[in-house]
Amino acid sequence: MTPSTGSGTEATGPSAQATGPSAQATGPSAQATGPSARTARRRIVFLDVDGTILEHGAHISPSTPAAVRAARAAGHLVYLSTGRSAADIHPVVAEIGFDGAVTNSGALVTSGGEVIAERPLSPAAADRMLTALRSRGIRYFLQTGDGVYASDDMAELMRDYAAALEARVQAGQEVRPEDSLVGLAQRTFPSADEADLSRIDKAVFVSDHEEGLDELRADLGDEFLIVPGSMPLPGGSNGEISERGTTKGSAIELLLAHLGMDAADAVAIGDSWNDVEMFEVCGVAVAMGNAQPELKQLADFVTTDVLDHGVANALRRLGLI
Repeated sequence: MTPSTGSGTEATGPSAQATGPSAQATGPSAQATGPSARTARRRIVFLDVDGTILEHGAHISPSTPAAVRAARAAGHLVYLSTGRSAADIHPVVAEIGFDGAVTNSGALVTSGGEVIAERPLSPAAADRMLTALRSRGIRYFLQTGDGVYASDDMAELMRDYAAALEARVQAGQEVRPEDSLVGLAQRTFPSADEADLSRIDKAVFVSDHEEGLDELRADLGDEFLIVPGSMPLPGGSNGEISERGTTKGSAIELLLAHLGMDAADAVAIGDSWNDVEMFEVCGVAVAMGNAQPELKQLADFVTTDVLDHGVANALRRLGLI
């Protein structure tokens, strides 16, 4: 998970027979092991961002933009489906060009520049969520359709993390790709106190201890969906909070109804636990090679890693390019 801050910012089902979660594509020019012929059927593809298009920060496979554009040129639709805010889509992703986007984990849905659905938390629900976070001393980002806000302690955590990474660089130590949270840490966010409670879509949180998710689930009950995140921070736990019925999956159902398309013609490609509902809705579910093991078990097949032409290999295997 990447906040729509980079946490978790940020525009096509099944003539193809999947061969199982253990099947792997072998490279951008490799012969596909599943369906290889172009499909005459119009499909709609939903692409997660972090871990699917981007490898933590701004690292992207050079084959991904070309593959997305080729699929669209062939007549298919390609949408983003991300936990990020629409205002926080990284420029290297936005410049690829998409038909629309599901953002903030399904709270905002756009297509061709038109807003199809906006589903912020009610002010009462937002207040309850903030009360739980603050009472537990848990750091957080708040995401709206057009921005990201940080609690004071979250902003401090990001600055400290950036300083620690810079010290490692100065000492000649290796900084791994996932340590690109430094980019997030160098950004300035408006205070969470300035956020309009009528426009909050979701929260991304960081707890100092491993029980953070369980504590928030106990505090907030069934009204909220709380999923683990994958921010590469040492110790503790992190995750995302949204309204229980507001997911990538429910957003995709709304969009498909608007477009008059069948879920059987939808393809989901993702890598983390907030992609589960998207996998459940779409006719074909594809897990990245770097996906969480539990997600791979739910996929129709597994493609290669995000930087090993994973998106291009998946689209080629499905016959979309």
